[in-house]
Amino acid sequence: MGRKSVPSDQTCLDAAYRYLAYRPRSEFEIRAWLQRKGFSGKAIREALTILKAKGLVDDLAFARFWRESRETASPRSRAALRRELCRKGIDPEVVSEALDGVDEEAAAYRAAQRKAARLRNVDHDDFVAKLSGVLRRRGFSYEVTEHTVNRLWQESVRNA
Repeated sequence: MGRKSVPSDQTCLDAAYRYLAYRPRSEFEIRAWLQRKGFSGKAIREALTILKAKGLVDDLAFARFWRESRETASPRSRAALRRELCRKGIDPEVVSEALDGVDEEAAAYRAAQRKAARLRNVDHDDFVAKLSGVLRRRGFSYEVTEHTVNRLWQESVRNA
């Protein structure tokens, strides 16, 4: 019957390295994950200090990575990106800096293109309803959604 050993500071740092191996993380994500793993506040602070010094934890770089990743794989509105990053513990000022220059029209167009291609054989009302739903779920405003849907409808009519 042995006692449960207290994880060391090095074990905490090793765990943080493993957690970062999958993708970049915000400081908040790392801290919360290490706390769930049972590491002490002191060990977590020391691990984060080392990771920051090595440039492995940088919330601005993480926020820019998240934005670029979303723009490529699953475009979202600026407001949706802001919510996602704030949930990951990124400071609102850092979020604003990272999201500076997001082109909502272009993001909405990219987000809707694939769905629009699958809707070639539907009538106008179904096209509008389905495509608008996709864009609204990704956080785009009514105006951006309406403009994008109309643009894609016009393109699909021309290509028919």
